[in-house]
Amino acid sequence: MGQLAEPESAVVLHAARLLDVREGKVIAPGEVLVVGDRIVEVGTKVKRPAGKVQVIDLGDRTLMPGLIDAHVHLFLHPGAEDLQTVQESVPQRTLLAATAAKDDLMAGYTAERDMGSEGAGSADTAVRDAIDMGMIPGPRMRVSGNAIDLTNGHEDAAGFNPAQKVLSNADYADSAVEIVKVMRQQRKEGADFTKIYETGHDRAEGSGLAAPYQYTVEELRAAVAEAARLGGQPGHGVAVHATTEPGTGYAVAAGVASVDHAYQLSDETMAAMKAKGIFAVPTFAISEYFVEHAEGDRVDREKALQAFHAANFKKQLAAGVPMAVGSDVGPFPHGTQAREMVLMVKYGMPTMDVLQADLLNGAKLLGWEGKIGELKAGYFADVIAVEGNPVEDISATEKVRFVMKGGVIFRR
Repeated sequence: MGQLAEPESAVVLHAARLLDVREGKVIAPGEVLVVGDRIVEVGTKVKRPAGKVQVIDLGDRTLMPGLIDAHVHLFLHPGAEDLQTVQESVPQRTLLAATAAKDDLMAGYTAERDMGSEGAGSADTAVRDAIDMGMIPGPRMRVSGNAIDLTNGHEDAAGFNPAQKVLSNADYADSAVEIVKVMRQQRKEGADFTKIYETGHDRAEGSGLAAPYQYTVEELRAAVAEAARLGGQPGHGVAVHATTEPGTGYAVAAGVASVDHAYQLSDETMAAMKAKGIFAVPTFAISEYFVEHAEGDRVDREKALQAFHAANFKKQLAAGVPMAVGSDVGPFPHGTQAREMVLMVKYGMPTMDVLQADLLNGAKLLGWEGKIGELKAGYFADVIAVEGNPVEDISATEKVRFVMKGGVIFRR
């Protein structure tokens, strides 16, 4: 599993460079002093406490905070997504999810938000808790259980023989009352936050995209109010799958925490997201994967959709929409999702802004601001080392060579 440091033993990590993400700069050289599960000191030269100190020289690499993915699916893997939930049992899928969590951790992701267990219910609670207890390796997790969806909505099992009664990948809720009831059951079973499908199946419309909304503003407000009643802390609110208007606008009007996918946002919606601090989570990596694996007439459609999304992303950046980084990994291989940051840079976001979106905004969105996302005294010792300089070349985040989470070394 991991190479456990002795309790309260001191470790000094040394490398050629260190990312100060808050200040937007790289210092050289860089050192981090870790005692137990916390960072004690950061700088070009840190003290060596009296007693046993392990010094780890990571050479010509950059020390940086562990990466954060705000949109993952531990319970999915490459292949026919709709059939996985039919052919694979929940116990089998839970074992696969544990493997996925390890793959993500080894790729440098020390914190993640699991955006729906896709029909596995509260099994993601078990994975999160097993990680927290040290039974299996994986990132810090925020989990939602199943997403919430309409009858015949985005995740319902449409297109199958009705007599077989194939189950939805989400929990049904067709009114505000039902949404709240489902949320209460999900939180009872251990969910940290709520995911709601706000837009239905996407369809090409001219050079753009159209999708029906699924819940009214009032229904979404009921969900946001219920999350607030339960405490309302960051990391425990409502996130929505929403690709285009009017669903994206309805979600923002209701005050959700994030709009995931966000292919198209109106000027009014973008202004409201900036004013309210609501994050967009673009998920370019999954779209690229769909382009690369499309066949027939779907190839041109997927390419056009990615181009449409990229063009709208530039508008969102210009409008000052807050961004977090989420890849939608699962349908493409776990452990490869740093590609998301490469694509965000490709489509116009400055490299340091992407790193800050991933680390600072990701920590805030997941409710761990002040605990992760920076190399800073008092923070959890979630530290990775990458080849090269990620500020000069964002693809360095795809070349993780060292992983520490909570003071435990998992990759070296």
